[in-house]
Amino acid sequence: MTSTPSAGGMPLHTKMLIGFVIGTVAGLAANFYVADAGWLDSLITYVTDPVGQVFLRLLFMLVIPLVFSALVLGVVEIGDPASLGRIGLKTLLWILAVTTMAVLIGLLAVNLFQPGRGIDPEVAQSLLAASSDRATEIAGAREGVSGIQILLNIVPRNPVDAAARGDLIAVMFFALMFGIAATALRTPGTRSFVAAVQGVYDICLKLIGWVIALAPYAVAALLFSITARLGMDVLVQLARFVGTVIAALGFHFFIVIPILLWVFGRMSPLTFFRGAQPALLTAFSTSSSSATLPTTLKVTEENLGVPRRVARFVCTLGATANMNGTALFEGITVLFLAQFFGVELGMGQQVLILLLCILGGVGAAGVPGGSLPVIAMILAMFGIPPEGIGLILGVDRLLDMCRTVVNIGGDMAGSVVIGRSEPADVAGVDMDAALADVDVAKG
Repeated sequence: MTSTPSAGGMPLHTKMLIGFVIGTVAGLAANFYVADAGWLDSLITYVTDPVGQVFLRLLFMLVIPLVFSALVLGVVEIGDPASLGRIGLKTLLWILAVTTMAVLIGLLAVNLFQPGRGIDPEVAQSLLAASSDRATEIAGAREGVSGIQILLNIVPRNPVDAAARGDLIAVMFFALMFGIAATALRTPGTRSFVAAVQGVYDICLKLIGWVIALAPYAVAALLFSITARLGMDVLVQLARFVGTVIAALGFHFFIVIPILLWVFGRMSPLTFFRGAQPALLTAFSTSSSSATLPTTLKVTEENLGVPRRVARFVCTLGATANMNGTALFEGITVLFLAQFFGVELGMGQQVLILLLCILGGVGAAGVPGGSLPVIAMILAMFGIPPEGIGLILGVDRLLDMCRTVVNIGGDMAGSVVIGRSEPADVAGVDMDAALADVDVAKG
């Protein structure tokens, strides 16, 4: 996520922080002084809840075209034989492997620390009862579904019906198959179709930009509704959520990625972090993989000694498809809100969430709030009130900075590993010699 100044010059994340503070303080005051007042319930029912619902409906409106177009384009870019087919396959394997590890870490962390537990069960049930009827219907529909049925439901009988029902994993499967077929055909009609899909994707990004401009008001409204009902307890849960996300991101970034670098890239983690520092600092300050891309390319080639041919392909593709930090965040967010609202998820459902987050990490848009539609749809699929997104938006700036660092670090680590696996005559550069030159240059 990147924050651009509005017409008045105030960055979006600042507005969101102001909305978070206003909504939280007003809600806490209402909970403390007038919790039993009839007009407060009317205010929540007829003012703040509808404002939040409009924002959520706008996100739901965009999720199907966004995910479909993003995944089709991602597969076409990865599988293009003219675009380094062998390196493309290695990049795809890297993205899937590292993203799977990241989501597993997130799921383990949220099950270990239980950041969403602690709310009074009666309060949680009342919040769940007040949520959208659609989420409740979906939750009931998923009861008693066997593992075999879940696997079969991945393949939709009717993709249009699956999209209408919000069956996100079926839509993702259809999009992946569509992308694979588009990659294999290479006809003028196929190229025109891919160009049209690119247009759909660009339009979705523009619409998301407009929707996210409403986020500060939605944050204030959603936070007021939740804090007016829960009081101070909600802030305790929020602090535990932030701590769980940062701990999981830190484990993935400082433990998992260095091990992969050491084993498969034959590079010292200290050498990597020292060389990657400019790009990581840029990622932390901008919170945008796309905005960091020029620095990422420069650092990967010059400081890490990755062949230009490999670096440009892996880092450019990774800026839109290799969102392992984002996927980790999505998994923790979904399970945290499930715990918060008292929605019990079995192991099979958590595995399904893992798959959705892996694909969602590839299909997340590289724009402000690009992962929100995916999170909102996953929440609705499992009967978790999507209104809980208001909690997350209030603290998203810090978490966005942290997960963008993980995303960029994963791109650069992937470039090193894939560059090392390429023959010297194909890569065009001896990586050992290049790294030696870098060390000499740095003194």
